[in-house]
Amino acid sequence: MLSSPLVLQMPTSIDWTDEQFFAFCQVNRDLRIERNRHGEISIMSPTGSETGNRDAKIIQQLMNWTDEDGTGIAFSSSAGFTLSTGAERSPDASWLKLERWNALLPEQQQKFAPICPDFVVELRSLSDNLKPLQEKMEEYMREPGVQLGWLIDRKNRKVYIYRPGVAVECLDNPATVSGEPVLPGFVLNMSKVW
Repeated sequence: MLSSPLVLQMPTSIDWTDEQFFAFCQVNRDLRIERNRHGEISIMSPTGSETGNRDAKIIQQLMNWTDEDGTGIAFSSSAGFTLSTGAERSPDASWLKLERWNALLPEQQQKFAPICPDFVVELRSLSDNLKPLQEKMEEYMREPGVQLGWLIDRKNRKVYIYRPGVAVECLDNPATVSGEPVLPGFVLNMSKVW
């Protein structure tokens, strides 16, 4: 059975500030919560253990490369970002150039940073509906600063490569995926993800 996040419709009389939404997320730490540009709140169920392991393998490889490269900072799926549209999103894995991160105020870094990462990854679990993930990737590609996105579809063993202003590229059952030229030298070993 395919699943989509539970979307809460909020009355128009309720217009949460970024601070209030952040506080709501902190009180509900066990939930994965995002807000789209229309103010709709999505509550996603926790991933299954297998998907959580595969997500950790992606993050592990990205973190290892980040530590060696030293030009940016990587984030896990628990990090939230406020996009230019007002949406708050939490990619499954992401990376941001150090100079962009360091340009943020310390208090901005402590909450949902008002920035879209340079690189975002979404991992489709076997029960996820593909369309909402594709829509989220398209949303990222309209953001200032983003340069590369990967939507990894484990169910069909496909990797969709997103770049701003360029048609989506689909790799069928790749052994590896290269982050070039955005992440020079980063190659994701897909045997750890499939």
